[in-house]
Order: sequence, then C-alpha cells, then structure tokens
Amino acid sequence: MSQRRMHLVAYLKTGPTANHPGAWRHPEAALHDIFAPERYEHIARVLEEARFDACFFADLFGLADIHGGGFGANLRLGGQISYLDPLVVLPLMARVTKHLGLGATLSTTFLHPYHLARTLASLDLLTGGRMAWNIVTSATDLEARNFGMDGIPAKDERYDRADEVVEACIALWESWQEDAFVMDREAGVFIDPSKVRHTDFEGRWVKTRGPLSIPRTPQVRPVLMQAGSSDRGRDFAARWAELVFCTPHGKADAIAIYDDLKARMAKFGRPPDACKIMPSFAVVLGETDAIAQEKYAYLQSLLDPEAQLMVHSALLGADLSKHRTAETLAAAQGHQGISGSTDRVMQLMRQEGISFAEAAQKPRGLLVGTARTVADQLEDYFTSGACDGFIIWPTVFPRMFEEFCRLVVPELQRRGLFRKEYAGATLRENLARA
Repeated sequence: MSQRRMHLVAYLKTGPTANHPGAWRHPEAALHDIFAPERYEHIARVLEEARFDACFFADLFGLADIHGGGFGANLRLGGQISYLDPLVVLPLMARVTKHLGLGATLSTTFLHPYHLARTLASLDLLTGGRMAWNIVTSATDLEARNFGMDGIPAKDERYDRADEVVEACIALWESWQEDAFVMDREAGVFIDPSKVRHTDFEGRWVKTRGPLSIPRTPQVRPVLMQAGSSDRGRDFAARWAELVFCTPHGKADAIAIYDDLKARMAKFGRPPDACKIMPSFAVVLGETDAIAQEKYAYLQSLLDPEAQLMVHSALLGADLSKHRTAETLAAAQGHQGISGSTDRVMQLMRQEGISFAEAAQKPRGLLVGTARTVADQLEDYFTSGACDGFIIWPTVFPRMFEEFCRLVVPELQRRGLFRKEYAGATLRENLARA
C-alpha cells in the first residue's frame, strides 16, 4: 500500500500583503513589481518547480472600509488589497507552467452562472484542465453595494443561491458532449448539433437557458474550492467542495473541522476522500530555531497594532476599534463577517484565557523554526488526522515561498510525505493521486 501524501496549495494576492499586514514593510518584500507580469510568472514557476498542487488568488471586490468607518486605514497601513483582477493575471501564470493548478475567487452572490461558467470553462480549456474555482458567497456590505445592492443578504439566503448557481454552472459545463466536434471537411460538418443541448435551468434565484458556446473542457468542470465554516457553509462544502481551506487556531480545532466535514459528506453520497481539507499556515524559517525566532520577532515588530485590528475588522465584519467584546461584535455584524475568522478568534480567546479584545489584536499564528522543525509540525498535523494537506500563505513575498519551496518541500519529500513529480495531467487528477 502506497504512503499517503499531503497536498500543498499557495494562497496569493495581487498585491504585497496577505494575512500579515506588516510584512510589506520588510526590506526583502518586493514592492516594485506589483503591476509587472514577471512577478506572477516568477511565483508560478517557483511553485511548480516545488510540485505544489495549485495556487489561488484570494479576492475582495472592493476596498475594505469597516475599520474606522472608511477605507483610509486599509490604504495607509497596507491592508489586503486586490490591486489587479486575478482573472487577468492567471493566464500569465498559465503560459509559464504546465502542471500547476490555478484558482480564482468568484462570488455566487454577485455573478450570474452563465458568466461564471463561460469564464471558468475558457480558462480550463486554455490551461489544459488546471482551473479551480474558489466559491465564495461574499461577506461584506461594501461588496454588495459595489454590485448595486443595498447590503449583503443573510447567510442562509446566500448559500441557497450558491447551491443554485453551482447547479446551473454544472448544467452549462455539461451542455456539450465530449465528442461534439466532428471537423469533417469533406462532409462539411464542423460540430454535430445533436451533441449540444440547452440547459433550461430555472431555480428560485437564477435561471439560464444555455448552452454555452464553449465545448466540454478537460476537467468538465473546474475543481471546486470552498472555505465556509458556518453550519450552512459546511453543508455547502460537504455537497460541492473538492478542496476546503480552513483557519483553525490549533490542531484540536483542525481535527474537529476535519471529522465534521468528512462525516457530513456521507449524507450527500460522497466518499470522504472526494474532498481535501487543508488548514492554512505561513512560515518563518531560519538556519537554527533560535535564528528563526529572531526573524519572527523582527517580522512582528513591523506589525502596527491598528493594522492587525483593521484586518480582523474586515474578516469579522464589524469595526473592532468600537466593538471590544464578543457580544457587541455579534450585534454589530449583521449579515457580515466570515465565520471561520470569527471562530478562530473565539478559539484563541478560550484556549489562551484572554479577552476577546486581546484575541482580536493577535496576528494569525505562524510556524517558526528550521525547515526540519516546520516539517515536523506539518507532519504532526497530517498524520494526526487533522488535514489532507496545507494552504500556504505568504508573509514576505516572494521570499517566504522561495524559502519554503527550497527548504521545507525537499524535507517533506525525503520523508515520503510529498510528491516528487506530478501524477496527472489535470488539477483534479493531481488532487486524487498525489
């Protein structure tokens, strides 16, 4: 029996800052090339050389404006901003890679299924079957207002709509049979019209006649990613997701999420291995553990306390400069906020015995140490039944990814925990075969 191997996926932003809002201030953080194609081509090559399954771009459809009642702090302090549309960047990365999966974050709340299906099918064809769709229902009023709505709908309504949008997209992706192309010059038949059909999808929230003008793709549909942590979000993930990323505070919380999601899949008739569950981490590496701790201390010194509060305000959906307890937060959130982020702060508060306000000001945990020490921690999570692999997000970009790929990946490979070569031609095949 072959050894079980972990999966690795990179979390990216089209900008210099991810979940650590002080990392852009590091002298080795690249700031000069945010708008240069070479930036994105380089990181794609680095990740593929290390045999990562995929990368995906996290996205927000606007400027976070919850903290302090406006977007000023987010701009001034270097918040997590999408300076470019990832759908424009991903084709650049596809051109310089052959195996790396490529993911886009797209909202079912704002975008029509025909548009979603058409865009993702086009990219899946052009990449030879390497696309992933990070399905979000969105979680902020600012995004809703940018799309002409008064505010974000309630969570259950967003997920009800999302179910229909995914159903409609699948119907559109399947509107062409695999053998529709004839291309018979002598007979004068290019496509057999009997192999293409209308979808005629109509639900409560969306409808689309179809078919797509785009033929069936190598994967038929992109790999479906999701990160919902609420009860309704977990049901959605159990029904549709092939890759779930989560942000637990510790291993016990990761195991609880893992067991819950795998159990929920059964009621949708899905085997547990059909979905890979992956907690997210960043790393700080050093030649020794002591050096790594010094590097970590320096990185943390670049973190403005208000910047960390600003990040959590955006994730939790309420202004944490005003709301300092869990009770006032819940009252202020309304329909906003990401459940997984709220859960992580609450887990931190309980486990460390600190106040909600103190927990909300703490940055997300990092793995700190030598390549061997970090590999030990990843192996512990993986072999303890906490995950199927990991989402790796950057601190200092691109240095952190370069170091992880050069130092940690070979250590995981030496232990037989990670692939040395890609096993399949498509992203779905690589997720299945590791």
